[in-house]
Amino acid sequence: LLMEVISGRCSLRFCVLGAGHGGMAMAGHLGLMGYCVTLYNRSDARTRPIQLTGGIELSGALEGFGPVQLATSNIEEAVAEADILMVVVPASGHAFMAEKVAPYLRDGQIIVLNPGRTGGAFEFHAILQKHGCKANILLGEAQTLLYASRNINPAQVRIFGIKNTIPLAALPGNRTAELVKILRQVFPQFVPGDNVIKTSLDNIGAVFHPALTVLNAARIESTRGEFQFYMEGITQSVARVLEALDAERVAVAAALGIRAMTAREWLYVAYDAPGKTLYDAIRNNHGYKGINAPAVVDHRYLYEDVPMSLVPVASFGKLLGVPTPTITNIIHIASLMNETDYWVEGRTVERMGLTGLTTQEIRRLALEGRTTWENVS
Repeated sequence: LLMEVISGRCSLRFCVLGAGHGGMAMAGHLGLMGYCVTLYNRSDARTRPIQLTGGIELSGALEGFGPVQLATSNIEEAVAEADILMVVVPASGHAFMAEKVAPYLRDGQIIVLNPGRTGGAFEFHAILQKHGCKANILLGEAQTLLYASRNINPAQVRIFGIKNTIPLAALPGNRTAELVKILRQVFPQFVPGDNVIKTSLDNIGAVFHPALTVLNAARIESTRGEFQFYMEGITQSVARVLEALDAERVAVAAALGIRAMTAREWLYVAYDAPGKTLYDAIRNNHGYKGINAPAVVDHRYLYEDVPMSLVPVASFGKLLGVPTPTITNIIHIASLMNETDYWVEGRTVERMGLTGLTTQEIRRLALEGRTTWENVS
């Protein structure tokens, strides 16, 4: 596929998996750019209006009509002719998508998780293996989602913004350059990430969203989120908890040989917000001003970010002998609040197919797509 793209012989065909806010934006954008795109959703309620209108109406940062060749709940039809499968669903839906596509994948196809959250590519890879998928595919994960968008009508989406730069890594990592070269033909925002361990553990949402929601739970429920989430919700004492949680994430990354960006560094890079402490950096971040808290505690900041971001970090910590008491406590309290065992639902090393592996074996899997013990004859 790479050589065909370079030589100009290939007009890429896309399948977007997921018709939520991000999936609608991506499918519409691809159609607007002139690419052949199909859209899959597990129910017909989201796809039927798009099939009837023939595409998606875009407004905001992008304006126009993006044709969609097929919008369907039939996964086999959706992926049959696609060169690139863009998975755009909450991280809790990655396992479902892997199980659905496993029987229908063919050699040469590319799958990209938008985003992978923490451990997404590992889990997707493990599920494809579990279901006996033999296709020679290229799997990758983005560090974050390209769009800030909302569906405003059944076949209409408003795009508030498109990010400038998004690290993208392949599994195996020695094919990242190949993956980025193909995707940049369409999305120049993608840049090479070090590997899927780095893209996973640089997930800064894991630091801010769950703990901040837990520590402001009473205020969220009593005001229905009518306060500024970051500027009012992060006091000096709350910031100290966030810093402790962040330090545990960075320590887990270090145990895997990765230098993760701290939350304070990320605020400076992403928003030009300096500060000697995390609290100071947040106070200096004008981008957070005016953003209200979620209206309820049963929100994606808990039901997605806890099992798919915090649980994998804590699970890595347990495997590698790195203590994660702050993260573990936030997981426990969030589970109590929403009456859900996020450890059971979460992306553990078992679900990522990493049980019993050493640090070196995990790193080799990330780089080469295999581990040392697989090569012993």
